[in-house]
Amino acid sequence: MQALTKTIMIDNKPVKFRASALVLRIYRIKFHRDIMQDLVKLKAAHKAKIEDGIDFEVIDLEIFENIAYTMAYHADNSIGSVEDWLDQFGTFSIYEVLPEILGLWIENEMSTVESKKKQNQMAGN
Repeated sequence: MQALTKTIMIDNKPVKFRASALVLRIYRIKFHRDIMQDLVKLKAAHKAKIEDGIDFEVIDLEIFENIAYTMAYHADNSIGSVEDWLDQFGTFSIYEVLPEILGLWIENEMSTVESKKKQNQMAGN
């Protein structure tokens, strides 16, 4: 199965993001954190913002930047450090980009589950 990619416009620039199992490893190596736990926290913060108007905390913004960077790095490992990558944007709206990134990750997870189902069917399980 191939990794999923998506191009998202950020500050009028096309930025490619890539989702696959490798994202978990890259994130853990670069940020010494578990991306799955951070995604759960970020999804909860996003839901609280939408439903209750609760602002994102600083740690939520940092997690978002790190996840976005990791998925962009997975698509193009020549982008430099997270600071260099973020510095190229004048604005970087979490409200516009986060739903796109979460959608890409969910799509990746769904395609992985579907691929495993097909493999099991082919094996006669």
